[in-house]
Amino acid sequence: MIPRYSREVMARIWTEEHKFATWLKVELAALEALAEHGLIPAEVPQRAYRQAACDVQRILELESKTHHDVAAFVDQVASCLGEDGRYFHFGLTSSDVLDTALGLRLSEAADLLLTDLDELLAVLKEKAYAHKDLVMVGRTHGVHAEPITLGLKFALWYADFKRHRARLVQARETISVGKLSGAVGTFAHLPPEVEAGVCARLGLTPAPISTQIIQRDRHAEYFLTLALIGAGVEKVALEIRHLQRTEVREAEELFAAGQKGSSAMPHKRNPVLSENLSGLARLLRANALAALENVALWHERDISHSSVERVIAPDSTILLDFMLARLTRLLKNLQVYPEQMTANLHLTRGLIFSQSLLLALIGKGLSRDAAYRLVQAPAMRVWQEGGEFAQRVGEDAEIGRHLTPQELAAIFDLGRYLRYTDTIFNRAFAS
Repeated sequence: MIPRYSREVMARIWTEEHKFATWLKVELAALEALAEHGLIPAEVPQRAYRQAACDVQRILELESKTHHDVAAFVDQVASCLGEDGRYFHFGLTSSDVLDTALGLRLSEAADLLLTDLDELLAVLKEKAYAHKDLVMVGRTHGVHAEPITLGLKFALWYADFKRHRARLVQARETISVGKLSGAVGTFAHLPPEVEAGVCARLGLTPAPISTQIIQRDRHAEYFLTLALIGAGVEKVALEIRHLQRTEVREAEELFAAGQKGSSAMPHKRNPVLSENLSGLARLLRANALAALENVALWHERDISHSSVERVIAPDSTILLDFMLARLTRLLKNLQVYPEQMTANLHLTRGLIFSQSLLLALIGKGLSRDAAYRLVQAPAMRVWQEGGEFAQRVGEDAEIGRHLTPQELAAIFDLGRYLRYTDTIFNRAFAS
């Protein structure tokens, strides 16, 4: 695993230097396995570890002539090994190296993304408990529904990203495979034991069966997982965008000193970070579609997938690394406005308690339709004429025939709605 010193670490996985270094890692492991099985002289691997080096500039110069990146790489490294160069890439085809190395790099990228997710999960948990009892209105269809707490939103997101993390662990396992089975996957030139030895040295699992390549449903699963995590990021970002709307303004992104929200309107404070995340999630989904298109190839292999992966592998991993870091910072600095939440909670003047009143009347023996119509009448008067719902209900003689003032007071108690918050938290944060 590459040490994580900065956000640039993810980008370094996809540099030419690291690409060739990973190819060399596969080739040297192959030399060890070949020697172990007596297919090349036993002393070759040790000499190769001392002498082999990747000269990126020289490889690129050779590629300009060979028009084949692996051939150029093999020629350059073999030239460092003298007589032992004859054993370099012995019995291998290009995709033995390419696909095995790609599995290594995608695994490295997954490790960094798992670290990102752990950082995000820590912030989500902290915020959930900090706002566990901060009451706000819940919304369905964008319309006020019933009371919840801000902490419950964070707890929900925590549970979401725990699932995303588990998916990424699975996708990492799926992609962490290697193959050295030759041009059509038949081990025509090297025995399966060499493949097993190489994979063991690299921390990979041998693909049970392959063609010239590792099958691309594995890669599709990986990129679909990244896209799904991106959709989770967008889910949070979209909620913040709504909460920051002028008409709502229950929470907003940190607006830094000196920041400008608009070139024309000095009053603007826009949810630009969240909007950015919503847009970037679309790219992850598009790349996942491209990975799906790579699954079906001609016969034992064509190269239509190769050019695609050179784009989507760095783009999706670097992009999601950025998105998770941005979301973590955004949530850590999120500005919350409890007073506005309280004001919005009372905006509908108590109508959010209508279901409790409905159920209480049903409990007194009314049919559901009769109870519904009985509650709907004072509710519509609140919408049309104003006033508080509790007052309108208290003035309704028919409702008063079924429920006492004490029972009505209990119906309009916020605590009843939120009495299971601790239970939900215990379930969401169970290990």
